[in-house]
Amino acid sequence: MEKVIVTGGAGFIGSHLVEALVKQGCRVTVIDDFSTGKPDNIKSITKDIELIKGSVTDLPLLQKAFKSADFVFHLAAIASVPQSVANPAASHAVNNTGTLNALQAAAQNKVKKFVFMSSAAIYGDTPTMPIKEDMDPRPKSPYAVDKLSAEYYCRVFQDIYALPGISLRCFNVYGPRQDPNVEYAAAIPLFIRLALAGKPIVIYGDGQQTRDYVYVKDVVAANILAARSSVTGIFNISSGVSITINELTALIIKLTGNKSKIIYEKPRPGDIVHSLADITKATAFGYRPAYAMEAGLAETIKYHKDAL
Repeated sequence: MEKVIVTGGAGFIGSHLVEALVKQGCRVTVIDDFSTGKPDNIKSITKDIELIKGSVTDLPLLQKAFKSADFVFHLAAIASVPQSVANPAASHAVNNTGTLNALQAAAQNKVKKFVFMSSAAIYGDTPTMPIKEDMDPRPKSPYAVDKLSAEYYCRVFQDIYALPGISLRCFNVYGPRQDPNVEYAAAIPLFIRLALAGKPIVIYGDGQQTRDYVYVKDVVAANILAARSSVTGIFNISSGVSITINELTALIIKLTGNKSKIIYEKPRPGDIVHSLADITKATAFGYRPAYAMEAGLAETIKYHKDAL
């Protein structure tokens, strides 16, 4: 049985990844400080995993936990652009130094592959669409700078310390368990909850900004395919299809069957205007998104209805 580590394994994306790995028969160790992750996310599989409550800022903890590990999936992060703008030092400590700690622990324990959850935020507002991996980064937030710097660390650890690594630049991930109640909540879970309640939906900007959304199960598949392949480097992970925020909002209102008023407010600092991924490169390790937007939203809406 393969031993795998998932940092941030009680979080939104991490918990889905842990479930999939358990189903494949892996011995899974989850490391999470529960700052954003929730015990409820992994309650159905708690008996099947080793759970360590701790932070990636704790290097000795990681060095001990990574012993005999085959793969490390590094998802632990403060994954919020507005939060990084409000507190850049905290964002750096977890997203940058935390990744460096995970890389050190993985290299020292001779892990076979290090899979890093990066972000499309590193691209910023690029003038050309779709976005390809070889485009110059234009980070617009401390969060984006942290992720970009961490990618460089991954490359250096492969070149100097012989730690095979792959960085997945995920675009806008959505799906069940994404929390609509936290400060700086992502658009989709927040819009769904507001629509289900028939409350007004606030859009920052004119709603013509575009996003490339990817369903969480596609992201999970990408992580596992990346780990098991011999491929290394940097790859976009998304659907390869863009939608305006206005179109997204209209689709959510349609699928929920409710009618919410839309309110427009000023754009938020650090937010990008347009986003669309070229995902051709990721076919090198077999990645192909399986979920269309409407199908993914339908599953997500069902989750939120059941949670009410």
